[in-house]
Amino acid sequence: MQNYEWLEEVTINHLQEKLESGELTSKELTLLYLRRIAAYDKKINAVLEVNPDALQIAEALDAERQEKGPRSRLHGIPILIKDNIDTQDKMHTSAGSLALKDSFALKDSFVAAQLRKAGAVIIGKTNMTEWANFMAIGMKNGYSSRGGQVLNPYGPGKFDVGGSSSGSGAAIAASLAAAAVGTETSGSILNPSCKNSLVGIKPTVGLISRSGIIPIAHSQDTAGPMARTVEDAAILLSALTGVDEQDSITKTNPLSELDFTKHLKKDGLKGKRIGIAIDGFIEFLTKEKRIAVEAAIEVLKTTGAEVIENIEIPSAKLQWSYDVLTYEFKPALNAYLGGLHPSVPVRTLADVIEFNNQDEEKMLKYGQAVLLESEKTSGTLKETEYIETLVFDQYHAKEQGIDYALKKYNLDAIVFPADEGSIISAKAGYPSIAVPAGYTADGEPVGITIAGTSYSEPALIEAAYAYEQVTKFRKPPHLEKE
Repeated sequence: MQNYEWLEEVTINHLQEKLESGELTSKELTLLYLRRIAAYDKKINAVLEVNPDALQIAEALDAERQEKGPRSRLHGIPILIKDNIDTQDKMHTSAGSLALKDSFALKDSFVAAQLRKAGAVIIGKTNMTEWANFMAIGMKNGYSSRGGQVLNPYGPGKFDVGGSSSGSGAAIAASLAAAAVGTETSGSILNPSCKNSLVGIKPTVGLISRSGIIPIAHSQDTAGPMARTVEDAAILLSALTGVDEQDSITKTNPLSELDFTKHLKKDGLKGKRIGIAIDGFIEFLTKEKRIAVEAAIEVLKTTGAEVIENIEIPSAKLQWSYDVLTYEFKPALNAYLGGLHPSVPVRTLADVIEFNNQDEEKMLKYGQAVLLESEKTSGTLKETEYIETLVFDQYHAKEQGIDYALKKYNLDAIVFPADEGSIISAKAGYPSIAVPAGYTADGEPVGITIAGTSYSEPALIEAAYAYEQVTKFRKPPHLEKE
């Protein structure tokens, strides 16, 4: 029986080479990842459940490879997805809540369908911050009533694992699958990517369909890849992208080619003008993390890029509210719950709140103040406060935010320390890529994010890949078996 330790840090292309040569089958690979999950996940609690059909799916894909060849670079590759993404199979979709612990989706989400179309093996679902961290004030990153607490593999119980795609981040840092899909409304891909030394791509809202994903807010929600390398993230992003009739925003996508690996260029920073956003952002980091970020920026200057330091972003120090999310959550969640199988007992946000009240010890460790606040809204999106806040957020995130800086300094992209600029990109619906930027003295990962305007993913991938190739900061966590 093969040793599963060699899976640590292995890339998708390396796995594909082994599958193509016949050295390895997808069924064997899937079994190796399952053994690795069994060996290491008890320490970090990242994988919520495993797909009981995974081995049989892999075996079928092996037969197809022999007969027809691979569908894509994801053919036969095990991928984990977050527990708020619907799959029409024997896995639940619960957003980490015990209220949905018995819920089976009636059909695949667009994301799951795209993965299957590409030939990926959806090996399991990852734990997450409950309701994508839109439930309570002060809820710990990675905690859910259904799954318990996800821990950071670089320092279980010591370092914050990040949220809300906590399990996706911890699992891929620990090489429990080739890559994972997370979701983000505001920082939920970028934050755990920075905290687990990963590459995380939060795409433009519209690049990937949200159909079949438990929602928070239609103006900001998106799924995206989380991986150990920019190349793997680009491979996964290419598979997830597409136009969906059920999600009209995907029809705004101007990118005619969907193979983002074309933008993996070692000289991808040469000649690019990169702005560094420090004021209003870096002060939130510890001294050690600041030092790591500053060192990373110095390396950036050696890549052929023209670096413009201390750029001005007018909205940098705004006290942003989450009022738009509060208003959009109720109608979005009610629509999702209303479409579930009739056997699911919760059909509305009010039902979820009542379910939680029935067992406060299990369900309300951190309370549910955010759910209660959303339930107070009309659910019609007619409120003046909602409309005015939406307009305010869009203007200050775009015209007085990302687009302001790009235009004023003639930039190709903006670099933020850690994920501190994520709220601006999120409110604008614009893309960002998190990449590793080093570690503190005690081993805590540090990242930076590279941000741009709408549908600028090709330029951001070029910048992120070039930066990664020069720095090679990522190193695996030291894992202990149960």
